[in-house]
Amino acid sequence: MSSKPTGKPPYNNPRIDYHQKQQELVLKIAKEVVVKFIELGKVSPESFDEVFSSVYQTISNTIDHK
Repeated sequence: MSSKPTGKPPYNNPRIDYHQKQQELVLKIAKEVVVKFIELGKVSPESFDEVFSSVYQTISNTIDHK
C-alpha cells in the first residue's frame, strides 16, 4: 500500500519543524511581554503595533544569535 504525495512537506521534517516551533515560541514570548506591559500601563492601544514589533524583533534576534 503506497501513500499519495500531498505536495506538503512531512510534519516531522526537522528543518521545518524547528523553524515553525521557533516562530511559535517567539510569538508566545512577545505576546506575554506585551500583555505584561499593558497590565502595567506601559503600553496603550495606540502604541501596540510599534511595541509588539519591537519586542518580537528583539526576542527573535536574541534567539537567532545564541
